[in-house]
Amino acid sequence: MGLEQKMKTATGIAACMAVVMLAACASHETKPIAQPTPDQVRGHADRGFDNLKKEEQERGAQTNVPR
Repeated sequence: MGLEQKMKTATGIAACMAVVMLAACASHETKPIAQPTPDQVRGHADRGFDNLKKEEQERGAQTNVPR
C-alpha cells in the first residue's frame, strides 16, 4: 500500500468519524435553560448593589488618604 493510498484511507476514516460525531451531537435534544425565580434575580441584584456600594466606599477612603 503506497503513501497516497494510506492518505486516502486515513482521510476517509477521519471524514467518517466526523460525520458520526456530528450525527451523535445533533441527535441529542437540548435541555431548556432553567429560568431564575424573581427571588433569585432580586438576591443577585441586591448582592451586586451591595458590592458596588462597598467598592465605592473603599475608593472614597483611598482618595482621602494623603500621599
